[in-house]
Amino acid sequence: MGRGRRTANARIGLMARTSSWPQTYATNRGPITMHKLAFAGAIALAASGLAAGEAAFAAAGSEANPGASVPANAEGGAPPPAAPPAPAPVPASQSVALHAQATFTGQSVAGFAAPYAGPNSLKPHDAQQTADVTAFLGAGLWRGAEIWVNPELDQGFGLSNTLGAAGFPSGEAYKVGKTSPYFKLPRLFLRQTINLGGETTQVDAAANQLASTQSANRLVITLGKFSVGDVFDTNTYAHDPRADFMNWAIIDTGTFDYAANAWGFTFGGAAEWYQGSWTLRAGLFNLSKVPNAPSLETNLSQYQLVGEVEHRHTIAGHAGAVRVALWANWGRFLKLADAIAGFNDTGTLPDAASLRRRQTRLGGHITAEQELGADLGVFLRAGLSDGGIETYDFTDIDRTLVLGMQLKGTGWGRADDRVALAAVVNGISRARQTYLADGGLGILVGDGKLPHPGNEWIVESYYDWQVLRGINLTADYQFIANPGYNRDRGPAHILGLRLHGAF
Repeated sequence: MGRGRRTANARIGLMARTSSWPQTYATNRGPITMHKLAFAGAIALAASGLAAGEAAFAAAGSEANPGASVPANAEGGAPPPAAPPAPAPVPASQSVALHAQATFTGQSVAGFAAPYAGPNSLKPHDAQQTADVTAFLGAGLWRGAEIWVNPELDQGFGLSNTLGAAGFPSGEAYKVGKTSPYFKLPRLFLRQTINLGGETTQVDAAANQLASTQSANRLVITLGKFSVGDVFDTNTYAHDPRADFMNWAIIDTGTFDYAANAWGFTFGGAAEWYQGSWTLRAGLFNLSKVPNAPSLETNLSQYQLVGEVEHRHTIAGHAGAVRVALWANWGRFLKLADAIAGFNDTGTLPDAASLRRRQTRLGGHITAEQELGADLGVFLRAGLSDGGIETYDFTDIDRTLVLGMQLKGTGWGRADDRVALAAVVNGISRARQTYLADGGLGILVGDGKLPHPGNEWIVESYYDWQVLRGINLTADYQFIANPGYNRDRGPAHILGLRLHGAF
């Protein structure tokens, strides 16, 4: 499942949350639309008419009362000219918009200890690339309503066919890879913003966001096909594999088994209520038909419920936010203890499909971010999920902790460059360890056996260089110890290069 949104995200994702929310593909101006030109022309004509009327009125007054005196100022002489009236504010808004992005990534992993391998093992001495091109087409429908569609072309593979590490090293690599470019439609959604009062701010044009104004207190409803991560689990410093970190367990909370097809998108709806410094979010989404599948449910016969509360704050004048989320997946899942019991009885793992039954899998996580200075910010992710049930749509992580930082390049004369560092520890339950040791396969991991399980440790660092406005080149390094929770394999050293352009 690729993480090529967020969304964006951002994540590149839906950007109608706060005016300070990072806009990965933001521009300082939207396309000039006909209604803008007409509005500007009307303002110009009105101003000309007022000026002509004022001159005529002044002339008429002089003729009607030619002997009238002109009052002098305190020092005598003619009075100073009156200050011109302030022009009426012109609301910046759009009716249509077009944005686009293109991203190329290449990654290679050097040799590492690999005494044995299974179907889902990370392979040493591998190199792969991915490429994608996306258009963001949007239109305003009525007050506060926007519709967006994101057609996309994709090509390429992740390392080891996007297998081998629970914290997989590329969010631009999907679980479905192809040698030739292919078309997909990751997003087609409607977003309605209902302003409820409070301070009004300008929202700049960006991918999946029309230029508009919004009030501090508002209700935002999103319906259609999009990524759960476009709305939930966002983070300013780590949420967009096209612009910041690339590892799955950094750009999203690894335990968040969010509803998605093999490309990371689903059908559903979300509501967000902003009130002062608080936001409450809730969402309902379709799961995939079977774990890790390209096809989605469309009738909520298997679904996910997500709830999140966010609090925004300032500490010593520096912005920060904390988000806490709970989620529940309901569908036909495998209870790992049933598969393990079958293995103990027969010496062979039974087919997982034959043991799946309707049940609920629960989880929760927290994500926090804090600006420490004009150029420095830090972030945290932590999560837990039910380790007794198979992972369904994301990756094989039952507990996770992430700490990271990002620094802008102002100090060395490159204010638009960024350097960042993050460290991750992922773990799985004893039941999942036993299941993998018996030869079971997870969504991303499974070495055929697991005699020496351990936590998966990851470090990622990158330098993002703005070549030109809208074009960035990123060098990325990742270290993964115990890939797939296996102390017999690794550590893996992964080098990456990313070229990204957007308007």
